[in-house]
Amino acid sequence: MALQEDYVALGIDAEVDEELPSGVLELISVDEEREWLANAPRRLNWGRLLFSAKESIFKAWFPLTREWLEFEDAVITFIPDGTFVARLPNTLMPTRNCAWELRGRFSIANGLVLTAVFIAG
Repeated sequence: MALQEDYVALGIDAEVDEELPSGVLELISVDEEREWLANAPRRLNWGRLLFSAKESIFKAWFPLTREWLEFEDAVITFIPDGTFVARLPNTLMPTRNCAWELRGRFSIANGLVLTAVFIAG
């Protein structure tokens, strides 16, 4: 159980579990992510999951900073246990004076891709 004082922001996103429209993956991903996705197991709509994970990050980030992140500002690594790590290599975290890694969780069920990110305080 998480206590309110442990976190300063939460971002949640839900998307329909289907492939991204043609050309969208190139707009939302960086080379490192596209390389990983090209070799990922085919059982998931990884592009849609990537989009949702980045949306969760942006939803947690903006209320905290009032700054927009671009899709290339967050680099996602998926872990098979239903988690992901997002590196923000060019961004300073407002609660700490260093570049930051965010951790999130994902689930795919009932035709939806669900992602959530917590930003620790």
